[in-house]
Amino acid sequence: MNRQIEKLKKQLTEIAEVVNSFQSEAVQVRVVDRLLDEIMDTEKGDTEGSDIFNKRGRRSSRENEVNEAHGRKKPGATKVLNQLLSSDYFKTPHSISSIADYCKEKFDSDFKTSELSGILLKLAKENKLKRERSNDNNRFEYVGV
Repeated sequence: MNRQIEKLKKQLTEIAEVVNSFQSEAVQVRVVDRLLDEIMDTEKGDTEGSDIFNKRGRRSSRENEVNEAHGRKKPGATKVLNQLLSSDYFKTPHSISSIADYCKEKFDSDFKTSELSGILLKLAKENKLKRERSNDNNRFEYVGV
């Protein structure tokens, strides 16, 4: 494991000048991210069983391949919320946190409330949902129109 980290440090040092030549920090991050993905793919045999890259919250490339091969890709937040909108779920008011919990339970999709809030606000502006403050806890709740 230590050998892998040293090798990674050496590789990052080699590419630092090229990456730093980009003015935008966002571009630099994307370039390094892509390079790390390529390094991970090409040296898959060396890093087998290592969780260096998975600590960033990513699935292993093998797990992605298995899910894509079986056609099982988890739906995004927008798709899940539109499914809930077409069901009876929004007949009663729900807070963002209860919506996130429901999505985890029913769709096996672990969305952060920050991922859902923008989509819910958009749906409210499109008059597909109503956004109301709860008298109990002074937080917004969403209910169908």
